Amino acid sequence: MPQGFLPFKYLEEKKLTHMTALAGLPPYLELAFIAGMSDSIEKNLKIRSDSQGWTDTEQILALVMLNIAGGNCVDDLRIIEGDKGFTEILHKAQSHNKRRREREAMQKRWRREKTRGVPSPSAAFEYLRTFHNPGEEKKREACKAFIPSPNQHFQGLAQITTDFINFTQSRKPMTTATLDTDATLIETCKEEALYCYKGFKSYQPFNVYWAEHDLVVYSEFRDGNVPAGSGQLRVFKETLARMPASVKKIYTRSDTAGYQHDFLKFCAEGKDERFGVIEFAVGADVTSEFKKAVAEVPEQEWHPLLRRAGGKFLSTGQEWAEVGYVPSWVGHVKKSPDYRFLAIREPLRQLVLPGMDKQLTFPFPTMDFKSKGKYKMFGVVTNRTIPGDELIWWHRERCGKSEEAHSTMKSDLAGGKLPSGLFGVNAAWWAIMILAYNLNSAMKRLVLGENWVSKRMKAIRFGLINLPGRIIHRSREMIVSLTGGHTSNEILLQMRSRILSLSHDSFG
Repeated sequence: MPQGFLPFKYLEEKKLTHMTALAGLPPYLELAFIAGMSDSIEKNLKIRSDSQGWTDTEQILALVMLNIAGGNCVDDLRIIEGDKGFTEILHKAQSHNKRRREREAMQKRWRREKTRGVPSPSAAFEYLRTFHNPGEEKKREACKAFIPSPNQHFQGLAQITTDFINFTQSRKPMTTATLDTDATLIETCKEEALYCYKGFKSYQPFNVYWAEHDLVVYSEFRDGNVPAGSGQLRVFKETLARMPASVKKIYTRSDTAGYQHDFLKFCAEGKDERFGVIEFAVGADVTSEFKKAVAEVPEQEWHPLLRRAGGKFLSTGQEWAEVGYVPSWVGHVKKSPDYRFLAIREPLRQLVLPGMDKQLTFPFPTMDFKSKGKYKMFGVVTNRTIPGDELIWWHRERCGKSEEAHSTMKSDLAGGKLPSGLFGVNAAWWAIMILAYNLNSAMKRLVLGENWVSKRMKAIRFGLINLPGRIIHRSREMIVSLTGGHTSNEILLQMRSRILSLSHDSFG
């Protein structure tokens, strides 16, 4: 009896052989160990240090590898468990370089013989519950935005991210850092979730992204009803405190959520003792006062905003101009820093039908420019002195990088599907996903090289991670046997060599 229409059959091997469909995943595990992630977990969490069963390192690394492999929920640990080849490598890695007493102590954590390679979904979920802070939930008030304070365990989880940032910076030092601040919405159907400004239930983590390294330095998980700019200065200060010591200069970019007087003054007045003046570009609110200042700009002072592509300058249809605008919050003290305001206008492409001009409303600011018609308006405030068009394009790079990072977090990794109705569980799930994001980013930049930097996880999994392999034991060695002639075999060997070299590199 045929199994299907095409002339082939599936046959399950009777002899138990440890195969893996993830032969390209162990280098990620190796990089995590080289980067000291295991040591950082043991140092900063200590949730399971005096308990039986799975250790903190086993729990966290299993979920990080789940993200890299393509899983998007806790239950997908069953699929990782079914890959006996990879779980054997994972078990071997966790006991590597440990003394005999440490290995014996790990065995004594189990009353019975350990049979699983990774925690079960129920064990992982119970572990994630330890990051929930029930005391903070009692402080919630109806119809009010609230950001729960993290418990001690969650603070340790954030420190692991900081330690990994320091490792990456030590292997590829940069003296400047451009920090993009932005929030992202995670739509959900969970009953406990709250409605966001777009009208659906969601959570809205606020992220600080280091553009040059493609790393998320800090992320604060929030309910959907918390405004994107809420507590932005507090989060920014926390991020600055976590920056590696070798960073000397900070730049920052934000959309209009960052248009907050305390945040702008903090940057412009150099109130941070370590970094001093922080140069920024932030979307400005197009208020009625701002429009009045824009209306006074002579027509000849509007400049076309050109895009450079292929060695040529192409028209965008937009124009920009410097605006002599001094809002009340700036003040009139001589020592007050200079704030530049730029306006960008774009003609509305769709014509308005006769009689509809007074009834039609737009979800964005608009202005009428006499005989030129109606324009869509944008505003930018900055303390930088570079040419206006250059500043606008620099500010817009934020959209291309940090928003792509948000897409990767929610679509390529497991950040888009939250596991629980408990806030702390979801916050921990998001934070572990951040670890996986940063691990993959470091892999591309420190190990794989420039040809891989722009590749998304889909391409990396197809060409590198999801490779077949057979686990062979020979003379106390574990060997992953690969399919002969595969184009990725040589890449895997080069990856391991480069990862090993990272362990010998010193801070430069």
